[in-house]
Amino acid sequence: MIQIQNLHKTFNGNHVLQGLNLEIQTGEALVIIGRSGCGKSVLLKHIMGIMEPDEGKVSIDGVDIFSLTPRELDQFRLKLGMLFQSAALFDSLSVAENVGFSLFEHTELPPEVILEKVTEKLRLVGLVGIEDLMPSSLSGGMKKRVGLARAICNDPKIILYDEPTTGLDPIMADGINDLIVEMKHKLRTTTVTVTHDLKSAYKIADRIAMLYEGKIIGMGTPQEIENTSDPVIRQFITGSAKGPITSD
Repeated sequence: MIQIQNLHKTFNGNHVLQGLNLEIQTGEALVIIGRSGCGKSVLLKHIMGIMEPDEGKVSIDGVDIFSLTPRELDQFRLKLGMLFQSAALFDSLSVAENVGFSLFEHTELPPEVILEKVTEKLRLVGLVGIEDLMPSSLSGGMKKRVGLARAICNDPKIILYDEPTTGLDPIMADGINDLIVEMKHKLRTTTVTVTHDLKSAYKIADRIAMLYEGKIIGMGTPQEIENTSDPVIRQFITGSAKGPITSD
């Protein structure tokens, strides 16, 4: 489904992605773990096509997304949904307008059809009758659910999650994890999640990949990662201050 080859990205002399290679299979739930600032979210933005690499290639369904025109890329993005770290709802728009935003902007569907889809997706994430509410009246957990409803409103083939449990208490976070698993099975999507919440990673992943120093240094099932002998991965998953990863 997704093939990433020799991906490089530098910001102000900081070489964040250093020839990263990764293949994500159709229908799998891949979780990418790594330290804060290691480039996890940067990688997601390349998959979405909202950030261009200095070098390398991202192919989705056999299409090199950076070979597309801006208009073609806008249409291609309708195959992807993304739940942002902060939910990233538009404060001035209602819940319904937020959830249906890309359909209002990029399709010619009648408003009543879009609103039907909005109601359906809100129901899927466990929210009913809140279409007219504003984001300011929602709890943190509700905002995440609205963000997820927006991510799935286009019936995407791929859903990307950027730190989906950040800012939530453990009970709310576990509810979001359950919802991610449920959406994968109900919608039969490919999912890519970046997180440093290991409890979340172990629960939602088919495979876990570790991003370190700009490259994927290891990958395996949750059980394989939990039992790894790789010193870098072992230090990260145990949270130890001692090991090859420096504390800077």
